[in-house]
Amino acid sequence: MAMTINIAFSFKNVYYLLFLTNVLCIPVGVAGILLVLGTVWDAVNDPLIGLWVANHRFRTGEKARPILLRASVPWAVTLVLLFFRFKAGQATTILICLGLYFLFEICYTFVAIPYTAMPSLASASDADRKAINACRGFGAGIGSGIGAVAIVPMIKLFGGLAGENAIIGVNDSSALLKTAVVMGLICLAGGMVHYFTSKERIREKDNDLKSFSLLQSYRMLFKSRSWVLNTLYFLFYGVCNVLTMTVVSYYASYVLGATSMTTPILAAFMVMYVVAAVMTPSIDRYLGRRKTMLVSLAIQIVTKIPFLIWPHSLVWILINAAGCGIGGSMVFVIAGTNRSTIADILELRSGRRMDSMVASGENLLLKLLEALVQWIITFVLALAGFEASKGIFQSRATISTICNFLGIVPMLICVVSVFFVRKLDIQRDYEEQKARYEAGKV
Repeated sequence: MAMTINIAFSFKNVYYLLFLTNVLCIPVGVAGILLVLGTVWDAVNDPLIGLWVANHRFRTGEKARPILLRASVPWAVTLVLLFFRFKAGQATTILICLGLYFLFEICYTFVAIPYTAMPSLASASDADRKAINACRGFGAGIGSGIGAVAIVPMIKLFGGLAGENAIIGVNDSSALLKTAVVMGLICLAGGMVHYFTSKERIREKDNDLKSFSLLQSYRMLFKSRSWVLNTLYFLFYGVCNVLTMTVVSYYASYVLGATSMTTPILAAFMVMYVVAAVMTPSIDRYLGRRKTMLVSLAIQIVTKIPFLIWPHSLVWILINAAGCGIGGSMVFVIAGTNRSTIADILELRSGRRMDSMVASGENLLLKLLEALVQWIITFVLALAGFEASKGIFQSRATISTICNFLGIVPMLICVVSVFFVRKLDIQRDYEEQKARYEAGKV
């Protein structure tokens, strides 16, 4: 499932903005607002759906897994429709795109909640959870590869980027749609495989299904120091990931001169992401949780330094991408394992499993931040003078802006993250809460 989630994430994040500006010919500023509205809506529906999951139990006694059976088909269909070229006026096209984006984000939320909740519902063992999250990281890397690296060859296979057309444009709409159909079928298959091969083994200590409100759930989350710090750690990773996935196709198209150069850049990201996912559990056992988190940030910082000096170099953008892959994969595995432990801590306090709210509360903040980042990207690009009609002849300010979004901005974000990570000791927090529970002080 991690593979299919990241297929959808990478494919949409890397190519949807380019589709809006270069195929539908929507001005970049307007396209940015469309993405922001869709992402804000996604943030709003996350806790609402997460709360429903937390308060609901299926006839099987499960809380999350059965959702996959019901949500996978709509999710796959709406992913395909995102890349459909409607032949209507610009205002109508924008409204249609916004409506489809809203539908896609609802379907994605229903799929993402069981995906993020299952590691803590599948086993109570920290070692098992690390292994599950490592496998998710491995699958995420493969999915990123399919969703991004393989897209350009697939577009060409379906007749796109033909002749001297080095940058995706109106003539590539049919090829992009056919590629989206393939992505949708893969997502559907992934949802079904996850449903039929996974199992919920963890049940709530308290069988009383008395519902709790959204306000009560958020009060519990924000009172958890571990949740707040782990969420900040994951939020900053998410921002860096959005910057990379959104801007890399623009970097390839307008700095290196060809959209196809997205392939080697994301290949470097994907390969190192997969390698790091496999190695992270061993690194965590050797260094400990906090040091592993600090190493994940240090790698991302160090690998950006040469790119800041030589931002037009293919070699250093590849090193930059590899560093993002290693550090990002480590964050994904460790933050996911922390999330499961946080659900245990909250259960010791309240008697209720809040796996879906731990994830959806985090996602609410992440998506609001992503919306802001997407708006900033498009606003600053518009301010710098970006126009798709100029092709590779963009202004110097535009080129500099694109490079900064892949270099100095994520580097500074990682530096700030170090301060939060140094304050997080998830295992100590769990042991303290367990002692209080056993002493009857909860």
